[in-house]
Amino acid sequence: MGDEVAALLLALVTENAELRQQLGAAQEMLIETAVDAGHLHARVAVIQAERDAWRAEAEQLRSRFIRAG
Repeated sequence: MGDEVAALLLALVTENAELRQQLGAAQEMLIETAVDAGHLHARVAVIQAERDAWRAEAEQLRSRFIRAG
């Protein structure tokens, strides 16, 4: 009975260690994904600001064209 318990404990310790490694890898991937998402969010904000500036400029040009036409 002692050998069976020792074997079971060894199996559990081994599985626990493997799961901890997998958890660590998953946490690293989550951190990298969060950082990437932050960069993408910032880039989207820049693109939206550029879009808004282009829209404003286009509206000004359209207004000038309508007044001149």
